[in-house]
Amino acid sequence: MDWDHIEDNWKHFSATVKEKWNKLTEEEIADLKGKREHLEAKIHEIYGHAKDEVKKDVDAWLGALKKK
Repeated sequence: MDWDHIEDNWKHFSATVKEKWNKLTEEEIADLKGKREHLEAKIHEIYGHAKDEVKKDVDAWLGALKKK
């Protein structure tokens, strides 16, 4: 699965985003519209994690989705 698939089906994946990053509101998640760079920026903003750490977290989330 590539990120284009995530972006095209964002409403479907938004629930798993909320599970993983529960500080994000449903409205914030919807506003991201599946854009990876926006997701990473929002996680960085809300959680304060380093940008490289956020990228690794998103990669891990994507990898877990691929296993399902």
